[in-house]
Amino acid sequence: MNMLHSPKLLPATDYARDAAKKIAKARYRVAMIATTFRGDDELSSAIMDELVRAAERGVEVSIYADVFTYLEPKEFIIRSPKRQPARAIQAMKLERRIKKAGGNFHWLGRKANALFAGRTHSKWTVVDDIAYVGGGINIDSESFSNTDYMFRFYNQALADTLVQEQQHIYRADRGGGAMRNHSAPVSENTTILFDNGLPANSYIYKRAYLLAQAAQHITLVSQYCPTGALNRLLKRKDAVLYFNHWSKASSLNKLLIRIGMLTAQQQTRYCRDQYLHAKFIIATMPDGSKTAIAGSHNFMYGSGLVGTREVALETSDPHLIRQLEDFRHRYVE
Repeated sequence: MNMLHSPKLLPATDYARDAAKKIAKARYRVAMIATTFRGDDELSSAIMDELVRAAERGVEVSIYADVFTYLEPKEFIIRSPKRQPARAIQAMKLERRIKKAGGNFHWLGRKANALFAGRTHSKWTVVDDIAYVGGGINIDSESFSNTDYMFRFYNQALADTLVQEQQHIYRADRGGGAMRNHSAPVSENTTILFDNGLPANSYIYKRAYLLAQAAQHITLVSQYCPTGALNRLLKRKDAVLYFNHWSKASSLNKLLIRIGMLTAQQQTRYCRDQYLHAKFIIATMPDGSKTAIAGSHNFMYGSGLVGTREVALETSDPHLIRQLEDFRHRYVE
């Protein structure tokens, strides 16, 4: 394996710096999808500036943001820019900058049929043949201060897959519908999984359940307490759970975590002050082998119930799993 170009886990601030540097050198494409885009600190502003410069020099820049993220108490209606919350205003300013420079900026979820249904929670960045995926980072100061990461792959086929998926999501979203869940190979021991908005049908959640079912030991790291059938299974297994305690969360997240903990009857081993936003599960099998699922999914049953779009890597690659375990030891335990 070429260690220089082997997949590498980048903690949040390292990802932000690396992405900005790579976008500054982009030759022909940049594609990003996330729930939040705003330049509200040095790191996020650097990314925004490089996106604009890339579009100005003729690079195909495509940014996709999710409408749901901006449904705050003051409301966010894209066609009415008056009296919007700060992050909505910042997002719309970025939209204007990207479009003025010649790039594309699209909002997802305008035709969603319910408050949560049709939400896009996936996160990835593609710069030429480099793909950042397998983590949960959005683009703003809050996201870069969270405990989170992204994997960086030098992999043209994976980059192509993500760009194609982004285009498919846009077409499906314009029609107000979902697509079939599916997967694609990344390497001989790694697959990328896509939840594409089918209500009550999360491919990623099902894969996590099947792995946990077969495992002798499970380690789960998530923003939220796991719920549903996966949680009931974890309670019967040798499992270690790390998620935010409700008392350390804010606003809506506080409520979601508190309800989750009460209904799931689970406790967390996460005791650090920094907000945990990383999401992965590592299943150790009876023969000692390990398989992990890592990405944007929080392993909550409700995410699949309402048809949230998500992305994750399923891998038995020891190199990737060692990096997830090292991340847990350094930032989570």
